[in-house]
Amino acid sequence: MSKKFILLSFAMFLIAHSASAEAVFNPNYIISDHDVTNWQTMTQVEIQRFLESKNSFLASYLTTDNIGVTMKASEAIYKVAVTNLINPRFILVLLQKEQSLVENSTPPTPRQLDWATGYGCPDGAACNPRWQGFWKQINSASLQFRDYLDNPNLYTYKQNQTYKFTNPYSSTKKEITEVTPANNATAALYNYTPHVYNGNYNFWRIWNRWFTNQSGYPNGTLVRAEGENGIWLIENGRKRPFLTKGAFSSRFDIKKVLTIKKSELSRYETGLAIRFPQYSIVRSPAGSLYLLVDDKKRLFASAEAFKKIGYNPEEVLNATADDINGYLDGKVITTEEVYPTGTLMQDKKTGGIFWINEGVKSPIVDSTILKARFKNKKPIMATTAQLDKYPLGAPLLFADGELVKIDKGLSYYVVEGKTLRPIKSKAVFDSLGYSVSNVITIPVKVFQLYQAGDIIG
Repeated sequence: MSKKFILLSFAMFLIAHSASAEAVFNPNYIISDHDVTNWQTMTQVEIQRFLESKNSFLASYLTTDNIGVTMKASEAIYKVAVTNLINPRFILVLLQKEQSLVENSTPPTPRQLDWATGYGCPDGAACNPRWQGFWKQINSASLQFRDYLDNPNLYTYKQNQTYKFTNPYSSTKKEITEVTPANNATAALYNYTPHVYNGNYNFWRIWNRWFTNQSGYPNGTLVRAEGENGIWLIENGRKRPFLTKGAFSSRFDIKKVLTIKKSELSRYETGLAIRFPQYSIVRSPAGSLYLLVDDKKRLFASAEAFKKIGYNPEEVLNATADDINGYLDGKVITTEEVYPTGTLMQDKKTGGIFWINEGVKSPIVDSTILKARFKNKKPIMATTAQLDKYPLGAPLLFADGELVKIDKGLSYYVVEGKTLRPIKSKAVFDSLGYSVSNVITIPVKVFQLYQAGDIIG
């Protein structure tokens, strides 16, 4: 890899989101692909609390899904997001942009609910009754955006092609805006709403007002207030307290905790507390047993599946409904499960190392990721035939909150999901409380696994 290529990669990486980082509307780049598909940003409880914080009518609204089950709007949004792999935040913004449903405390009209996301209502034509109803609206719109991203060449507006739009707010009604979508997500928004200022500008404005907090700490940041012992996890714009030492130490390294001012910590709303250590088995109020692994809860399919992993029934901890709902649903654990907490395997022939979790093998492409995720953990040696039993997943990435820099590069980045968020300067790096000793130097091949994230600072 030449130095010229590395420098070009940096330039492309930093320029890609400069407009969004400065909170200036750029019709060529409205939102990242990752922001549309990142379905893990909110739990059902968090969606409900978000609606309540907006004093939204939807906080108490009940809807019926496609099989006749009645549920809260928050549950419907969460289920649709998880099923269709679309960001629930994206759905919330769509509901506000199309029918002002999120920030409306008064009962909306039946039409607002029936055409909540504007799906099946093309410009200049009547809405198609096939898609009428709140559930159908959020489900169909989510499926539509999923298809926009999965099959971008099937639709009118495409990435890197230029289109002309008339500005309805110009004095002459003839002002033309040329748009060249820089990514598939932006093209998808134009396919859904083929307007710049009376459609997609409104989407961008709501998204940035609700969910862009560029001055805040990224997901995965560990903090404590000056003079206090309590440790908090920053996640989706909230601070989550650790209630026990084991809940923290079983997941994180104390060396990575930042000390910040009390006033800075107070800016964050308090999210769900983290009560249980990693790999705890908990019992829900309904009596179901779950294994907690990272941010997921894995249901035991039977008493036999629970007995097989060798836990003592006396180790089972009681959990509240909020505790349970704070975790995403993982794959159900059956008697066939061999490694319910995951394991490392190394191919005897090639030396390649994989993380085996929920029946999928994720390649670990570099030792920097291996050391950061699995310090002092040795892989099980396996034959190629044994590894071939597992379907291949995406490469395993760093955990949120890790600090990295590219080999021979000067910039620091914070990992957040599938993105690297560049820190604007060394002065910003220092002011946020980061330490150079926690920075991991990564090769170009790891750098290229990530998308560009918004600038911090």
